[in-house]
Amino acid sequence: MASDLRRVQRALLSVSDKAGLLDFARALSGLGVELVSTGGTRKALADAGLPVKDVSDLTGFPEMMDGRVKTLHPKVHGGLLAIRENPEHEAAMLAHGIGPIDLLVVNLYPFEATVAKGGDYDDCVENIDIGGPAMIRAAAKNHADVAVVVDVSDYASVLETLQGHAGATTLDLRKRLAQKAYARTAAYDAAISNWFATEIGETAPDYRAIGGSLIEKMRYGENPHQAAGFYKTPEQRFGVSTARQVQGKTLSYNNVNDTDAAFECVSEFDPSRTAAVAIIKHANPCGVAEGSSLLDAYEKALRCDPVSAFGGIVALNGKLDARAAAEIVKIFTEVIIAPDADEEAIQLIAAKKNLRLLLTGGLPNPRATGLTVRTVAGGLLVQGRDNAVVDDMDLRVVTKRAPTAQELADLKFAFRVAKHVKSNAIVYAKNGATVGVGAGQMSRVDSSRIAAWKAAEAAKAAGLPESLAKGSVVASDAFFPFADGLLAAAEAGATAVIQPGGSMRDDEVIKAADEAGLAMVLTGHRHFRH
Repeated sequence: MASDLRRVQRALLSVSDKAGLLDFARALSGLGVELVSTGGTRKALADAGLPVKDVSDLTGFPEMMDGRVKTLHPKVHGGLLAIRENPEHEAAMLAHGIGPIDLLVVNLYPFEATVAKGGDYDDCVENIDIGGPAMIRAAAKNHADVAVVVDVSDYASVLETLQGHAGATTLDLRKRLAQKAYARTAAYDAAISNWFATEIGETAPDYRAIGGSLIEKMRYGENPHQAAGFYKTPEQRFGVSTARQVQGKTLSYNNVNDTDAAFECVSEFDPSRTAAVAIIKHANPCGVAEGSSLLDAYEKALRCDPVSAFGGIVALNGKLDARAAAEIVKIFTEVIIAPDADEEAIQLIAAKKNLRLLLTGGLPNPRATGLTVRTVAGGLLVQGRDNAVVDDMDLRVVTKRAPTAQELADLKFAFRVAKHVKSNAIVYAKNGATVGVGAGQMSRVDSSRIAAWKAAEAAKAAGLPESLAKGSVVASDAFFPFADGLLAAAEAGATAVIQPGGSMRDDEVIKAADEAGLAMVLTGHRHFRH
């Protein structure tokens, strides 16, 4: 036998997820592997007629304290940690009657699922596994001799290896399983520690762990030379990570990033109040609109920047219908994401085999708390989600002229969109639709000018005689440090402005707005998005 092969003679199985368990255990038994198990797992195996020993037969102790103590014993951990062919370890095993355990199969108490379904504090605590992680880490440390399985999806590859090597595991397999085992316990502990932080109101704990499970290994990242993977975190939030892909080729890294931006943007619009569509390119909105229907909203959103919309992402806040689908597929679109779609719409989109259609089952709550994470050299920046919503803000009119009812509605609309535009962000809007967007510029006045230029270009594309910015309102994600950005909006034809306020030159900006005849509203909330 080659030196890296380890014959499996005894396996310890203790799982909360029983999927595939009986077939796996039956195959192990057929290979002559002795089965040892605990609690419900042992009962399931015994009820299926499989020969199985209770872990208490090894330890000499019954399970106690409501099952909290059952595997934390030297005869379990000694069997996992003992280095085979080490004379001292062999002597200790012999002296204390410890038999080797060659295969450990454990999946942990469903802590994440308990939190997701709204379990109370005590229920969540009771679903924190202790013995499982301890055994997993022990077996993974001793991967030179022991194989550890924490994922049902690995049952097949383990059996294939055992059957191909006369009941033995390879070192390569054991290393791969050990890596997954440590990642699983790390993600599990991350979920627990972050839940605890939320429970006690700790926003910046001394240690912060972030963990997730692989959704998909990607062909590459932002660029072809970058490796990438898409991971799901325990957070329960409708979006790309939870969506059902109805059709289309595999999502790329950039697709996922842009589609998430699109769906988060359109979620700002309550579907019980209005239909809404967001068209996104490179994580920035190039058109967002409300409408009497999804088709109406899409046509208004597309008018804002039909050039940039080519190859973009379309997000909808309601069930995609055939009328909207038929219009969307007229130009090249990378992804459509919506809570749902009717069968006729699905069939229309099916004609575009590369177009991805994602159905999420719901909209993310824009007011929900949560974390966003960004890497920096040697560290992580972690913050709470920007869950400020303009409807909840105390808007303050600071100019001599107050906005009209229509202007106020458009101001709120524009500020919703500005929240999802890269800073510095300027958004022109009219009649519930963006007409010009300036994003990601180093100066706010440049964003304002770009947005005005976009509005003029959109008018040309629509065959209209004057810029779409004429009679519009404008939103700024942060305060105007000088009056120049505001004056650029006035020159473009805007009649009202919404911005956070808080600049040392607020008085100067307010005076300039009054002189230009603009109405201006301050929100007191900034929406930087870098």
